[in-house]
Amino acid sequence: MTYQPAMVPPRKSNTTRVVLTVVGVVLALCCVGGVVGGFAIYHTAKEATGPAHATVDRFAGALVARDYPTAYGQLCARVRARVSQEDFVRQQSAQPLTEYRIVGVNVTNTNGRVSGSAQVRFTPQSGTTVTQAFVLVKEDGGWRVCE
Repeated sequence: MTYQPAMVPPRKSNTTRVVLTVVGVVLALCCVGGVVGGFAIYHTAKEATGPAHATVDRFAGALVARDYPTAYGQLCARVRARVSQEDFVRQQSAQPLTEYRIVGVNVTNTNGRVSGSAQVRFTPQSGTTVTQAFVLVKEDGGWRVCE
């Protein structure tokens, strides 16, 4: 009788398991990086537009509250030089507003020159909505509405 060696099953390779583990770790790192990166971008954008948004909010809120001296104080020097506070009050009181909503605020920095814009949706007493765009400028360290 001849001796027949027993069949030894082939050794299982761990290559598939290693590849799947590496791919899983890479995907997990990408997800965490995406969340952290997204948070950083959101925080940076909020920090850049926050003061400009606050100025527009103060301006529009004062118009709706009919606090025209406060609204006038949010205007840039160029507009205040062109329009007196009395004329501003007269113009604004002719069309009283009941509410507002800030639609968007944009801040740009081009070659070191910072500027911005904002869109505000006002509702006058007539009930129709009017969207108005405002130019924003940095003046004396703060944002000003410069229609």
